[in-house]
Amino acid sequence: MAELTPLDEKLAEVLGLAQAAQQATKQVAGMEGAEAFKADLDRMSDQAAQTEQRTDAYIDTLEGRKTAIREKARETKSEAVDMMKTYLEGEEEALDGFEFLSMAEAGELCHWEIVQVIAFTTEDAAVKDLADWAVGVQREHVEGVRRAYLDLAAEEAKEMTSA
Repeated sequence: MAELTPLDEKLAEVLGLAQAAQQATKQVAGMEGAEAFKADLDRMSDQAAQTEQRTDAYIDTLEGRKTAIREKARETKSEAVDMMKTYLEGEEEALDGFEFLSMAEAGELCHWEIVQVIAFTTEDAAVKDLADWAVGVQREHVEGVRRAYLDLAAEEAKEMTSA
């Protein structure tokens, strides 16, 4: 297997996280109380698919390392999905789902910011453009998830005080 650079490894991780994010947003959308956030979750899932496609298209340009990067991406996706299953096991309420998404989306943002810095420092314009776009998307996701879990927490608090 080809030796991966630190940038290759991070690209594999963001690819795997984008793949896992599609599954996570769909799972949270099916949870109790998520109806009001379905459009946002669908948009996040679509953007995760677009992130996957854009990242994979860039990986296609890397001679001799594509297979190794994609294998690492599969491992990352598997780990992220396992973490989601563990975290959400037995949970039915959307607040729990958005709590998980808060960690997942923040992790994706962190990884993309690392890619962005490496690409800037190494003067890799194609990856920097990709990362600049993805960082913006991830910041929107983090803020959208934050709004959702705070709204759900406020609803839960109202239910507690009216009981």
